[in-house]
Amino acid sequence: MKTEPDWSNPIHLLAFGLGSGAAPKAPGTAGTLAAIPLYLLVRPLPGWAYLLLVIAMFLVGIWLCDRTSRDLGVHDHGGIVWDEWVGLLFTLWLAPSGWGWLLVGFLLFRLFDIFKPWPIGWLDRRVPGGLGIMLDDLVAGLFGFIVIQFLLFLSL
Repeated sequence: MKTEPDWSNPIHLLAFGLGSGAAPKAPGTAGTLAAIPLYLLVRPLPGWAYLLLVIAMFLVGIWLCDRTSRDLGVHDHGGIVWDEWVGLLFTLWLAPSGWGWLLVGFLLFRLFDIFKPWPIGWLDRRVPGGLGIMLDDLVAGLFGFIVIQFLLFLSL
């Protein structure tokens, strides 16, 4: 098995965040940055449609990441960043528009994704396959979402 993606394979291309996960340093951060244009594109959707898109991306991601991970022979290869895309989008669901909130969401998601407080780290270590790859980032996104909503509540 090879550990490098096949860029002619659309499954690998998507799992690697259109190539952003191939960044030589901090591929997770690069992949999260690459999700920002998608966020800006879907931001105007009604909240229910935005969440439906995130759920669909999560479900597709289970298969996409599992397949890519098996093809590469590496569970949760560092370059697989589709999960970061979903996590960031979930963090920013219902966030106010503006670059400040986007930055806060980005930083919160990366902090939860990198430090993996319980149960994120537990899920990362215990849940196998594509579901495991996706689930820890979804929960990191949930934590980021909760913090943003709490900050909004405090600012009322």
